[in-house]
Amino acid sequence: MAVTTTVDLRGGLDASGRPRQPLVVVDLARVAPDGNLVAALARHRDGIVVGVSDEALPDAPATRALLDALDVLLAPSAPGTAHAGGRADLATLTAVVEAAPVAAVTLKRVLRAGEGIAADAALTLESLAYSTLLAGAEFQRWLADRDRRGGDDRPERVEVARSDAGLTIRLARPWRRNAVDAAMRDALHDALEIAHLDPSVEEVVLRGDGPDFSAGGDLDEFGSAGDVAVAALVRTSHSVARSAHELGPRLRCEVHGACVGAGVEIPSFASHVTATADAWFQLPEVRMGLVPGAGGTVGIPRRIGRWRTAYMALTAGRIDAATALAWGLVDERTVP
Repeated sequence: MAVTTTVDLRGGLDASGRPRQPLVVVDLARVAPDGNLVAALARHRDGIVVGVSDEALPDAPATRALLDALDVLLAPSAPGTAHAGGRADLATLTAVVEAAPVAAVTLKRVLRAGEGIAADAALTLESLAYSTLLAGAEFQRWLADRDRRGGDDRPERVEVARSDAGLTIRLARPWRRNAVDAAMRDALHDALEIAHLDPSVEEVVLRGDGPDFSAGGDLDEFGSAGDVAVAALVRTSHSVARSAHELGPRLRCEVHGACVGAGVEIPSFASHVTATADAWFQLPEVRMGLVPGAGGTVGIPRRIGRWRTAYMALTAGRIDAATALAWGLVDERTVP
């Protein structure tokens, strides 16, 4: 980690092709960024740029120029949706970036590139990045340390019920905390397609059985794809995130308990998300050597901004329901 007070940043990649300086921290109590420093930070494309301040940042042109150059801002307040957390989060963020610098920098690039393009194109970009990282050394190291459980041959994954003009879809795998495996992904995609094919469906409600909405992707399937290029095509062809996005105002999600990985990424595309007070949200993929792969780099920043999305992914910390509501990650808190 480097705390920079000058414009002398050691950017670029080393001889192995990895980021030479994957994390730069600008302590705003020690340096007031001028135009030269901000320009240098903006050019630091091969590393995460974090600003740290114990004071609120003023709403001024210089501040907005700085924010554009930052990937994460740890501060109590700032213009727009950039600030999150505080100085205490720096150690955790540093550990995640240093353990998976390639995944971290890939996240930065995907989030920035996805800002200015249509959601469909951004989802394709995310899928390609995710599939590339599946073949990377960082993910392979994470995978080597895991013990896989036995297979799950129970057929239940998703329950669908039609009532008048409404369609209710329920994640029905509570014995695995509604972890999304390939079978659930395909079943959920097909369930959402019902509403696309039937315009008389005016509202789709997505819920989850058991104590958690979803604990995210089924870790027992991670790394099981024999061909990552084919996996990228399958991911985009059977994209639940794309189907959710295309439903627009017709989709509502009701979440509770753990909303991890796909469990927060998919709901981010809904027009209205309600969360019980016990709901919590987490993006753990970067510390596994990956980026969010269920639409999280697209739907979440469109709700809370790329800075807070990066904060969630680069700390892998839990966001409670109150914070999620304040940020706009959910739209309403309900009684469990």
